[in-house]
Amino acid sequence: MAELTTLCYLERDGQYLMLHRVVKKNDVNRDKWIGVGGHFEENESPDECLLREVREETGYTLTDYALRGIVTFISGKGDFEYMFLYTATGWTGDPVPCDEGELEWVDIEKVWKLNIWEGDKIFFRLIDENAPCFSLKLEYDGTDQLKTAVLNGREMELFDVVNHDGSPTGIRKERGVAHREGARHRTVHMWIVRRNGRGGYDLLLQKRSRNKDSNPGCYDISSAGHIEAGCDFLESAVREIGEELGIVAAPEDLTDIGQHRVDSDGEFYGKPFRDHEISEVYLYTKPVDAEKLQLQAEEIESVRWMDFDELRRAVAENTIPNCIYQDELDMIGAYLTAHPL
Repeated sequence: MAELTTLCYLERDGQYLMLHRVVKKNDVNRDKWIGVGGHFEENESPDECLLREVREETGYTLTDYALRGIVTFISGKGDFEYMFLYTATGWTGDPVPCDEGELEWVDIEKVWKLNIWEGDKIFFRLIDENAPCFSLKLEYDGTDQLKTAVLNGREMELFDVVNHDGSPTGIRKERGVAHREGARHRTVHMWIVRRNGRGGYDLLLQKRSRNKDSNPGCYDISSAGHIEAGCDFLESAVREIGEELGIVAAPEDLTDIGQHRVDSDGEFYGKPFRDHEISEVYLYTKPVDAEKLQLQAEEIESVRWMDFDELRRAVAENTIPNCIYQDELDMIGAYLTAHPL
């Protein structure tokens, strides 16, 4: 049977009041940093539980608080709970010692560096982005490894964090968290190329949707995507080119021309976007009728063919809005010179 709990983050001057759980030996949160809260008592409402638990653990009586979401927590060890997640910005009273652990005010940005549950970073991100009250399910595999995350009924993307050589570290992060923290992860790039009537080549470009979380409205690789946790490069490439463009490709239709690495830190929509990727780059050379492609509307606004040499100049001179890397075009050029179509 699921347990019912509350969790609250008191906020003042850019800090959260954090509780370092170091008292109970068999605590599922042992040595983790979390907010304050606890289990419902008989006949309590979520707000009543919240007010009582905060008062008992901190000495404060909340005067200004808000429900931010309901979190379904599955530990993989038999613990299952529905947690009512709150933030608070107003209270009265004097602080008291906490018998659950050590209380400390921590800068919000530094909270991310503490020993916290990986899934907690997801709801910290949602709170930071002022998301409407949400339902978030976080399932672990019996350790600290996040297994799945589901936001408002839709599964979220989880990435394997990888070492510099591309080998998995054993850590999984949600897409938005990975880009906020700058965690290194894997992607696939598929370039569609054809011979043109001028003795050269054309590349198919996609124009990214204006709703994308990065580089909205820019020209980009024919098809690209992140590799979901537990998947490999080639299967992801086949899946992405099918989902984004409607191309049914077999693995042997994609020619692997090497890896491209990206390490960049930027900002979109006022939020940090740190992109640290290892990308496997593929060419697709089978005939493609751009007008008959089935574009994934949430990802792609349109597609267009562009002469390869013209594209290289446009990227170098930044004469078209794009998020294409010059050195990746150099990879393609070197391959086509050595292996002409």
